[in-house]
Amino acid sequence: MIDDPKVYQRRRRGAFDWSTAAIAGLVAVCAATVFVREGAAHFRAVLTGDVVLFVDMLPKVLAGCFIGTFVMALLPRDLVVRLIGSESGMVGLLVATFAGFLLPGGPLTAYPVAAALLAVGADAGAAVAFLTSWTLLGYTRALVWELPFFGADFVIWRVAIALPLPVLAGVLARMALRSGLIRWSDEP
Repeated sequence: MIDDPKVYQRRRRGAFDWSTAAIAGLVAVCAATVFVREGAAHFRAVLTGDVVLFVDMLPKVLAGCFIGTFVMALLPRDLVVRLIGSESGMVGLLVATFAGFLLPGGPLTAYPVAAALLAVGADAGAAVAFLTSWTLLGYTRALVWELPFFGADFVIWRVAIALPLPVLAGVLARMALRSGLIRWSDEP
């Protein structure tokens, strides 16, 4: 099933890097500001609410990671490379756009699936088209939220206007990669 064992090896990253340090610094500054301006009681209330939110979100994040892992294990690499790999051209971006349109769920589903697609051979342009399509064209959002609140005319016009954007985003991502504006590599 696994043609190339290196496909499933991910680059090891440290648990604490510059982005984690920046976020931790912002959290510390905000926490100190709340403590000084609002007092210890309000600080404890905010901290308690944050811990409850963390405990509530943790199972969802774990489920999203499992979904991404299962997608990575179930999709044949050669199929992914053929359909949405770097040589798939415009058809690959259209396939990725359609897959993003079909994917139900929230960001805890979409981002792990996109990461899994990248791990099994999709190119960055297809992943960008997939996520952009999920964000702009996802049918569940249109059916559950937009149609009841805004009506069919709004949904039809919004989708018609947004339809080319995932493919355009994928083309721009591929162009940025080829020109060297952004770097995509598994090397540290």
